[in-house]
Amino acid sequence: MKTIPLYVTLLTAVAIGSIHFASAEKKISDNKSQIKGWEKGVGWGWIWGKDDEVGAFNAMTDETRSSALKIAKTGKVYDLGITYSRNSFIWPGHSPGEVMTFRSPEGVARQKDHDFTFPAVNSIGNRWHSCALFVNDNVATQIDGLAHITVGKDNHWYNGFKESDWGGNFGVRKCDATTIPPVVARGVMLDIAGFKGVDALESQYGITPADIDASMAAQKVELLPGDCVFVRTGTLRYWATDGADHEKITNHDSAGITLATAKYLVEKYGTMMIGSDTSGLEQQPAPEGSKTFIPVHNYLLVEQGVHIAEFHYLEDLAKDKVYEFCYVASTNKIAGTTAGFTMRPIAMK
Repeated sequence: MKTIPLYVTLLTAVAIGSIHFASAEKKISDNKSQIKGWEKGVGWGWIWGKDDEVGAFNAMTDETRSSALKIAKTGKVYDLGITYSRNSFIWPGHSPGEVMTFRSPEGVARQKDHDFTFPAVNSIGNRWHSCALFVNDNVATQIDGLAHITVGKDNHWYNGFKESDWGGNFGVRKCDATTIPPVVARGVMLDIAGFKGVDALESQYGITPADIDASMAAQKVELLPGDCVFVRTGTLRYWATDGADHEKITNHDSAGITLATAKYLVEKYGTMMIGSDTSGLEQQPAPEGSKTFIPVHNYLLVEQGVHIAEFHYLEDLAKDKVYEFCYVASTNKIAGTTAGFTMRPIAMK
């Protein structure tokens, strides 16, 4: 058997590695050619014009959506929404909710306030159920709108819209949740808890850029400009039916990304939306020395125009080791609301 010289083996390995690297670089380059608005080292920002209310989602086009849909080769769907009820865990800065029976079959019969229900014209006895909802616009599975967070003495939000100009008695009048377009994009799930070998990240754990890179390497997945990136902490493994176990959820809900990680994802990788399986995405409380209690929200929503996805159920994706998928989401079109809430987004593979 003829022995192959060592230098030939090494040259061959280098050549093969170069081919793979070139292929990956080409994929990133091809993707960049479809992404408008993002600049490496800068991110997104207030670049879409003085009247813009959409932010980084402006980067979505027919071409990027079509490319994302091609990821869904098997047709398998993962439900990323969680069930909300009057007992569900909520962040303490939001109001509680109630689902109230407004009309019931027996109530309709007793009330006798609609003549179209009377036996003379309704001999088979059709009646109905309907409910009245009192619910906060930042509960359960959600996407924060760009008016959700304000900053400064003038209480301005993304693109310089000010409370004195665009606040109102019936919700915000700029950047409300109706301005969030239907989202169809490449989604990437980074299973930080799985990578670290824990059920859920410990309370107040700060997810670092090093965690992002290590998770990407372990999962053999790359990030591309225009992605929607989700980090899994494991918190929602404790949601069960409707998130009634507040103690267990609270114990892990404070784990999240740091400001450095938010900047890393946006400015290095061109991430279009960042999400997680917690109520607030970011590490809580904010690290000592922070100028605000929510530095990640301020950076993403106000400065960059990057939406935040919260309480997305990632457990089934983690179980099946699905790290790349087509993400599809659409928010409630309720004027004045500051987030799309109680959503049911999906991941298609």
